[in-house]
Amino acid sequence: MSKTNKFKIITIALVAAVVSVNCDDSDSNGSSMTNPDFSGTFVQQDQTARPAINTVFVAAGQPKDDFNAAIPSAMGAKYQPIFQARLMALNPAFTTNALGQNASQLSGLLATDVLNVDKTKKTTFFDGTNVLTGRALADDVIDVELLLIFGGSAGTSNPGLTKDNVNANDKPFAAAFPYLATAW
Repeated sequence: MSKTNKFKIITIALVAAVVSVNCDDSDSNGSSMTNPDFSGTFVQQDQTARPAINTVFVAAGQPKDDFNAAIPSAMGAKYQPIFQARLMALNPAFTTNALGQNASQLSGLLATDVLNVDKTKKTTFFDGTNVLTGRALADDVIDVELLLIFGGSAGTSNPGLTKDNVNANDKPFAAAFPYLATAW
C-alpha cells in the first residue's frame, strides 16, 4: 500500500471520528423550549379498568359519556340498576354466577369500574380461586366476564356463550419489563 493511500485512509478515519464525536442525539434546532400549557378544564374520557364492561352495559352517547367521566366511588349507586337491567336483558335466566353472586351483587361489582388489587394474593382477574386481585397480561378477561354473566352457578351453563375462543395473545409476552409483546 502506498503512502498516499495510507494518508487517505488515516484522513478519512480522522474525519469520521471528528464527525461522530461532534454529532449527538439532540433534536435541538436552536429554539428555546416552552413549558406545556396545563390551563383549562380536563375531563376523563374513558373508564377501562374492566375491559368491555362499559361497552356492554352502558348505552352509547350521553349515558356512556357520563359513565366515563364519573368518579368511581359514585358509580356503583348510580349505575348498578342500569347494569342489572342490562344483565337481565342479556341473560334472563341469570340467578347466580360462579362467584355465588346474584344479579344485584354482580351488577353492583361491575358498575364500579375500578381495577381492584390485592397485594397479598396472586395477581389475576379470575383463576377459579382468586377473584379480581388485579389483572395479569395473559388473563383472559373477556372469557371471565362471559363466564360470570352466562355461566350460571357452576360456570357450565350456556357453554357457547362463556368463551370468545381467543385463547392466547397473538405474540408471546416478554420476560422482562415492560412485559408487553413486541408489535407485529
